[in-house]
Amino acid sequence: MTPLPARTLGSLNVSAQGLGCMGMSHTYGESDDQQSITTIHRALDLGVTLLDTSDYYGRGHNEELIGRALAGRRDQAVIATKFGFANRLGEQTRIRGDAAYVRQACDASLRRLGVDHIDLYYQHRVDPDVPIEETVGAMAELVRAGKVRFLGLSEAGVDTIRRAHAVHPVSALQSEWSLWTRNLEAEIAPVCRELGIGLVPFSPLGRGFLTGRISSLDALEEKDMRRGQPRFADGNLDRNLAIVERLRELAADKGVTAGQLALAWVQHRGEDVVPIPGTRRESYLRENLGALDIELSAEELTAIDAAAPAQEIAGNRYDDSSLRFVDG
Repeated sequence: MTPLPARTLGSLNVSAQGLGCMGMSHTYGESDDQQSITTIHRALDLGVTLLDTSDYYGRGHNEELIGRALAGRRDQAVIATKFGFANRLGEQTRIRGDAAYVRQACDASLRRLGVDHIDLYYQHRVDPDVPIEETVGAMAELVRAGKVRFLGLSEAGVDTIRRAHAVHPVSALQSEWSLWTRNLEAEIAPVCRELGIGLVPFSPLGRGFLTGRISSLDALEEKDMRRGQPRFADGNLDRNLAIVERLRELAADKGVTAGQLALAWVQHRGEDVVPIPGTRRESYLRENLGALDIELSAEELTAIDAAAPAQEIAGNRYDDSSLRFVDG
């Protein structure tokens, strides 16, 4: 594998592919902290710099895990974390973006991570009851205080992005983007590019589905969050498998895996795109990084597009209760 290329999110330099750490905290079933730490260490060894987490993942466990993994290696990592989900265990999900909460959440994340600053701090979801100017204004105060270096938004719409960027430069927008989730392309990505905001696609492998490793719900652990998502529901799953089969065929012609081909497609969306595929396993980490070595011609990109037409994707990416928190 060749050395990892670099890309920029605004003016923040990172590896061209990051590591999403959410799944290391029970999101997709039981996890193993030591295995996860080993994977993080291997990612750093291979040149991955961007590690993505949130105070919401594992209710703080994920940040603590990354803090442990980075002991003695802080200078090798660009830490990205998020705030916004303010509910406690047993409470109804709610979003907070008020200034007091922004400050409180940042201090709590710094303690869990065991660091004196966060490199990239995102608002995880937009609070519909608080003007974005207040939220980003408070985030900008964190920058001035030296607690945060760069700011980001997640799942934000065009109006929110413009208003936020007018208060303080936004370096990155993190949203779902893959062959089966392409709602960024029409309006949001062009606005980000107009403003010089980098794009960080999460779930670039369709929550693992586009790898071809999930053929039925039986492949998912009982506590796996995907069991409750519409695209994995009975009927929808079978219809979506046709997309994966077409990807398999194209990948076989290229001599790569279906997941590598799907991830290479995301990597080819632009030099301002830094996907963060998640994994707990070193073998999958290596496979994902292999996508960086794949060159795709215009004809191949067209064929990949045709393998996953939007009208054939069955089910929404979230259920209704989660979709209500998506701003764009």
